[in-house]
Amino acid sequence: MDFDLVIVGAGLVGASLAASLRGTGLSAAVVEPAPPPVLDAERWDTRVYAISPGSVTFLEACGAWQRLDGARVQAVLDMQVWGDDGVSRLDFSSLEVGRPALAWIVEGSRLQTALWQALMAAREAELLCPASCKSIHWLDRGMEVSLQDGRSLHAKLLVGADGAQSRVRQEARIGSESHGYGQLGVVANFACEKPHGGVARQWFRRDGVLALLPLPGDRVSMVWSVWEAPGRLLTTIPAAELCEQVREASHDTVGTLSLLTPPAAFPLRRVKSTRMVAPRVALIGDAAHVVHPLAGQGVNLGFRDARELGSVLRDRGPASDCGARSLLRRFERARQEDVLSMMLTTDALQKLFNTDLPALSAIRNWGLRLTGRLGSVRSLLTQHAIG
Repeated sequence: MDFDLVIVGAGLVGASLAASLRGTGLSAAVVEPAPPPVLDAERWDTRVYAISPGSVTFLEACGAWQRLDGARVQAVLDMQVWGDDGVSRLDFSSLEVGRPALAWIVEGSRLQTALWQALMAAREAELLCPASCKSIHWLDRGMEVSLQDGRSLHAKLLVGADGAQSRVRQEARIGSESHGYGQLGVVANFACEKPHGGVARQWFRRDGVLALLPLPGDRVSMVWSVWEAPGRLLTTIPAAELCEQVREASHDTVGTLSLLTPPAAFPLRRVKSTRMVAPRVALIGDAAHVVHPLAGQGVNLGFRDARELGSVLRDRGPASDCGARSLLRRFERARQEDVLSMMLTTDALQKLFNTDLPALSAIRNWGLRLTGRLGSVRSLLTQHAIG
């Protein structure tokens, strides 16, 4: 089975790259071991994503965004960020930057389904699912990927979109730096007493970072980044106690809460590959970088990887070999600044807001207040987040 490229991993980022190849003249095989997500109209996903306007434009071009049910997508009109002194606050508004929304909140399984539908509608892409890699071999002018079911795929370019524990990254001998934060990201959805008004709210607390993201109707999604011991406790206490803790921590902004989905937790780590490319290999999404979720930009960073790699392949000019070193280096150079900037920012914020030192507490709250007064700085931050 001969293709121009093989994409290992059909998660959100890998599927978006495959769907974006329409019209490029390139054929792609997408290898995914997990079965398709099953949608339940009555159930709300525990895991949701804040999709930036720039990512929405990319997903529309992929043919995926328009496949979503609008009744399950919530626009974020404003964002409020609070310090740990109960007074310091930073506000972002979509009106300030002339956009209909700062972001859109969408459930993971629904976005995944829309992307798979777009992928399968693209004549250039073939989804092999369930399927998993058995071995990867470098040939003189290409790659050979052997699957567990006995099939063999040949391609000029191999793309690793297979997550933080990327096998493609390991097989390509691309090093990575990993750092555990000693925290868990605890997620759950709630029905709320007061309307959320399309406002995303975030509190930088001394015990972690709490975010309430608006969902359609009077519902919110919680992401609470907290130290491991209290994080595990949040997943085991009675529902009524969890609702009360979240209500108190969020200063009653949306009133009494009722649990809609059981809480789940995942460990928080920072992962950075030493390179995003190797001979005939490119890494995108979590295979290349994992950032702290406090900025809600992890998946958007991955979509920007897919958008850039797709753009480089589309504009390859006379280079018929899509795995050519010059193309891969162009992709890597284009992504370096954005990835490094996001990793440094999220890492610094995590360290700054997870300390009990009084001097640092005063500095960070002062910084929030100052940024709130400087409209130009606030606007620059907003423009970067929505790109």
